[in-house]
Amino acid sequence: MKKIGTFLLLLLGMTSYSQENEQEKNNMFLDDFRGTASITHNGVSLVPSFSLGDPALLFDLKFIKKKFSFEPDMRFSLEGKPWTMLFWFRYKAMENKKFSLRLGAHPGLNFRTVNIIRNGQSEALLESRRYLGAEVVPKYQITNKIGVGMYYLYGRGFDEGVKETNFLVFNLSFNQIALSNSLFLNFTPQVYYLTSDELTGYYTSGFLTIAKKNCPFSLTGVINKGISTQILPDDDFTWSILLNYSFLSKKRKI
Repeated sequence: MKKIGTFLLLLLGMTSYSQENEQEKNNMFLDDFRGTASITHNGVSLVPSFSLGDPALLFDLKFIKKKFSFEPDMRFSLEGKPWTMLFWFRYKAMENKKFSLRLGAHPGLNFRTVNIIRNGQSEALLESRRYLGAEVVPKYQITNKIGVGMYYLYGRGFDEGVKETNFLVFNLSFNQIALSNSLFLNFTPQVYYLTSDELTGYYTSGFLTIAKKNCPFSLTGVINKGISTQILPDDDFTWSILLNYSFLSKKRKI
């Protein structure tokens, strides 16, 4: 309960900061600012087959100027230890009623705890590993609620660990599906191909979000199942539930 209370205080602090500085931001160079904070019992990576295996806090921020955006994606354990930090620079290369194309790149850090012996005593240290990544994201909107898309991510590691990653996703998206006058859901099933150096894997996963109109809170369920994989961890089935809090600029509706 203490950790959840701390999380709620963080949300209130970010909301207050956003509201107090909204007028100032509107007068600055940014066109928009928004973000999402989430708490989950099992932190899920950008690649759904990888998870922290423990409760986590996730922060996704967006600073937008015309077709460009800077989007920090930061994930922490509930003890406050960093897990991953990705600093995305994204560009909307094409966007119309039916088709959109996004390009992006990021420097990133992945953290892990390692044990060393110092002065004859075991000591835990937090180690960071550096990565660079690039993405290509085309999407075609079939109707105003149904879309089909692809996501490709290439990652390059510079320290001990995985040196090269390829992540190729094909997905469908069902958005703003009404459950009642105020409740709606978004559903994204997908299949993907993953390589980790010389190892390969095929997976299926899905994301289901239930939200209420004009409410900043939502619930997201994530499931992931390996079809055929050589990559560890090779759990046959993983899942996660996230409580999300979205804070938007006054230019956008929840």
